[in-house]
Amino acid sequence: MVQGGFHLEKKTGAPLIHIGLVEEALNLARANSLWPMTFGLACCAIEMMATGMARFDLDRFGAGVFRPSPRQCDLMIIAGTISKKMAPAVVRLWEQMPAPKWSIAMGNCAISGGPFYYPDQYAIVPGADLIIPVDVYVPGCPPRPEGLLEGILVLEELITQRGRLRKFRDA
Repeated sequence: MVQGGFHLEKKTGAPLIHIGLVEEALNLARANSLWPMTFGLACCAIEMMATGMARFDLDRFGAGVFRPSPRQCDLMIIAGTISKKMAPAVVRLWEQMPAPKWSIAMGNCAISGGPFYYPDQYAIVPGADLIIPVDVYVPGCPPRPEGLLEGILVLEELITQRGRLRKFRDA
């Protein structure tokens, strides 16, 4: 579109001006201060709670503050089986979270329906990615707290768009 000699772009939701250094600093701050939602659907929620305790210490990675309200969170950890009756509530909580937001599907039930999904069943959603976008998958039944820690570290890599600072790099 040309109007008065200026080229106007269509609205895409992306910023018109990109300031690389500021965006990199913001992404680094976002990655190291994730605020997960206090939200568990099944037995995987016990492992998620254990990840926040002293033995595994989720605070080391800046994600230890579990928030009670979706309006204060930027990370949804879907821990457990999603029933079709619970799916609208999960979507509503996801929509109430402010952008930018991320999600982790934790456990086989959240990833694929687990042992509760079979042909002609009527009650289980066969994967969280059918109702909300999922950024990281943490497999297991139930996954160990170390698996969730690894999933959070992978999510931090996705947010910052670079490798972990904790890795040794070849020179």
